[in-house]
Order: sequence, then C-alpha cells, then structure tokens
Amino acid sequence: MKNLYIILLLLFVLSCSSNKVELKKLENFNSEKYLGKWYEIARIDNRFEKNLINATAEYSLNEDGSIKVVNKGYDKIKNKEKTAEGKAKIIDNGLLKVYFIPFFGGDYNVLYVDNDYQYAAVGGGTENYLWILSREQTMENDVYKKLVDIAQKRGYNTELLQKF
Repeated sequence: MKNLYIILLLLFVLSCSSNKVELKKLENFNSEKYLGKWYEIARIDNRFEKNLINATAEYSLNEDGSIKVVNKGYDKIKNKEKTAEGKAKIIDNGLLKVYFIPFFGGDYNVLYVDNDYQYAAVGGGTENYLWILSREQTMENDVYKKLVDIAQKRGYNTELLQKF
C-alpha cells in the first residue's frame, strides 16, 4: 500500500510540473479514419520515450469500442525495440484518455488532422506532451511548420520539439 501512495504522489508532482493546456474537441473528427499506423516525425521528449528513435503508434478497434494502442520504438542506448500496449477511451471528438497502466490515464488531444488523415498534431494535457505524426516516415517541411504553428497557438512548448 505504501508503494501505491508513493506512485500517486509522484504522478501528482509530475502533473503539476508543467502548464496545463486547454483540451478541445476537434469538430468532424472520425476515429475510424484515425485508426492504423502513424510514424512519429517529432515529439517533445518524455520519460516514456526516452532514447527512442523510429517510433510508431498503431491504433485498432477493440471489441468493447475502445481503441487498442501499440507504441513501438527502437531504444538507441539499449539497442533493442521497446513496445508498450494500452487502451484509449474516446471522451469526445479527438479527445481520448489513454491507459498504459490501469486507472492512470493520460490526456490525448488530436489538435489537428488533415482531411485525408495523413498527418496530425497531438498533444497531452500539459504543454510538454506533443507529437507530430504522419502516415509516412517523412513529412514535407511546410506541412511540419503548419502543425507546429497549430500546436504553438494551442499553448504547447514547441521549442522543445525534437524532429526525427
């Protein structure tokens, strides 16, 4: 029980260490079109993805209507692939809660996705969780800049973005 209190305290402290951003639903978001594989073009580094390169996120529908999340990447320090599986619950259009640990969900806010669902900007509940995603392993620079501008206007700390 003592360990649970320590974990809860740690999560509370971590959640207070960054400025929160306003989570907004994304009009006309289609969760079915969002399913599939996405390549991470850039991210604000976080403890979950430390030292990862070639990161991907793959989303598929679970029987209960939730979304299965499989994140993969290659740890360049440990020289091995890392995989994390979780579940996302849809809260509203483009607003999800992602669980990699039961009962401890993280905010997942699709800030922008193009009409063809080929590229997206995704943020967490604080300014320090941001991802630029693409269906392809590369992204044109003008598209990248557009997504970064959108995230910056929403309050994300885009100066911390690392492009891969």
